[in-house]
Parts: sequence; C-alpha cells; structure tokens
Amino acid sequence: MKIMNMVNAINDALDIKLKEDESVIVYGEDVGVEGGVFRVTEGLQLKYGAERVFDSPLAESGIVGTAVGMAVAGLRPVVEMQFCGFVYPAMNQIISHASRMHNRSRGRFKTPMVIRFPYGGGINALEHHSESMEALYGHIPGVKVVIPSTPHDAKGLLISAIESNDTVIFMEPKRIYRAIKQEVSEEKFSIPLGKAHIVSQGTDVTVIAYGAMVREVQKAAVMAKNEGISVEIIDLRSIYPIDKETIKESVKKTGRVITVTESPRSFGVASEITQIVNEEVFLYLEAPPKRVTSFDTIVPLPKGEHHYMVSPEKIFYEIERTVKY
Repeated sequence: MKIMNMVNAINDALDIKLKEDESVIVYGEDVGVEGGVFRVTEGLQLKYGAERVFDSPLAESGIVGTAVGMAVAGLRPVVEMQFCGFVYPAMNQIISHASRMHNRSRGRFKTPMVIRFPYGGGINALEHHSESMEALYGHIPGVKVVIPSTPHDAKGLLISAIESNDTVIFMEPKRIYRAIKQEVSEEKFSIPLGKAHIVSQGTDVTVIAYGAMVREVQKAAVMAKNEGISVEIIDLRSIYPIDKETIKESVKKTGRVITVTESPRSFGVASEITQIVNEEVFLYLEAPPKRVTSFDTIVPLPKGEHHYMVSPEKIFYEIERTVKY
C-alpha cells in the first residue's frame, strides 16, 4: 500500500496499463513532455517513449476522431482534454462516431477508448475551466460516464475504463486532485463500472453524490449527526450506467432521498435519480425527493464562484428540512 492523492492514483493506473498492454496509448493536450496541466501523466513519456505517450495538436475534434480510428483498428487510446469546457468541439466525434460505432457496424467494430478530463469548480479558474456538464455525456447512448471521488476509486475505475470495450468518459474532479490522500494498493485492481459505493450506513435519509460532492456530503453528515440525524451516503461512481438497485434499496430503508450535484439544476443527474425513486420506490417515501445543486447559470469567474458552489451548509439545510418534513 502507498499513500496517494488522485493525481498519483490516476498516473499509477495509466502506468500499469501501459506496461501490461501494448495496445494502450496515451495522448492529448500537453500530456507528454509536460505531463499534463495538472501533471497527471508526468513521467509516462520518459518511461514509455513518445510513440505511446505524446502531445497532440490543440484540436479536440481531431484528438477524439483519431482515437476512434485507433480504437477501431485495435488500439486502446486514452486521450486527455485539458479542461472540461474544451470538450465541446469534440462532441460531434463523440456522438456521431465513438458512441455508435458498435451499433453502426452491427457489432463488428468496437471503440475501446477513454476520454479523460478535469471538471468542476472550486479552484478559481477562468471561463470554460470549471463546468460540471456530466448530464450531457450521460444522455449519449453507447457511452459510459465515470466520476471518481477518491484516489482508490480513481485507480480502480480507470483500469476498468481502459479495459472496457466501450467509449468511457472519465471525468476527474480537479478540486480534489490533491485534496484527499489515502492508502492505495500499488498492485493492479479494478472496480466495476456502474456499481455504486455505500460510503456510510444510515437510517434517516439517503444522500447521493459523486466526485467532489461526496466530500461535501460527508461534512454535512457530521453536522447532521450532531443533531441526531443518521445519514446514509451513496457515491454513485458512475452516472451511466447508474446503479438503480443500490439507490432503491437505500431509499427503501431510509424513506428519504437527497441528490447532491455540482452541475446546473435543470435536466440533470439529480432529476434522473428523483424519477428513478418516484418510479421504483414511491410507496416507501416519507418525504419528497430533493435536489441540492448549483444554479442554471454559467459558472461565475473567481470573485463570484463561492456563491455558485454547493456547500456543506446547503446540504445540511436540506437534510434537516427533509427529515423534519
């Protein structure tokens, strides 16, 4: 075991897969010589050479488009976009080609590729750097969407993503890249995609989150505990496929559910979870499902960002209100 932050864990996962599988290649914006803007791929080009870890032009559509071709030809490309807001020029390639190649070819071709990028706010970045638009990707048939919340999960989920025969969007919450450290096995291990994790057991209310929001929910749960409220926390890990069974069983037990996301409020993951609960376990509810989200606005620039971000206090307020309903 070794103490790692999320940057170390992702780097370790890439190192393991590059070493064991020659079909794995890593490329993208500044990932080679510099090791990425957050140094996630640092040292990999030196270790595996510029033919397997290399810098690409700053052309997101070209990055994903070439990855589709490589994947169809038998490689397993792992490409990095420098920031979440830079992915949009590649949406045509993701939607029109990567996501539907298997269906288009009636199973003859697959696109085993991973598209990595940091996402989310909380670091006082500029426009296009702080968005949390995971619902866009979750809405695309044929694409898996994975979001880790800890170094351990980041390593295990990324290894599974690279080994998947589908296109995987791997969103990395940059706010906690170096904020959380924990023991992570140096050996290879994987975590199944689409299986949520119960972070802590509780009896009064289920709170569902993923990515950087899991840590904020844990802080709110401590506040709730001081008021005698028992919170069950679920970390989704993957928003597609989504683990309906874990959600249903938890809500059956607690009778209440709150979903916490960093994304805009409307048409998001929280709305989807609310509908799952209403359709599947409505008769177990003791209070209406609730959402704690950011606002339906562009993420503000640094001076106003703190007004936009979801805080533990906001989460605790909704927990208390839901339990007292």
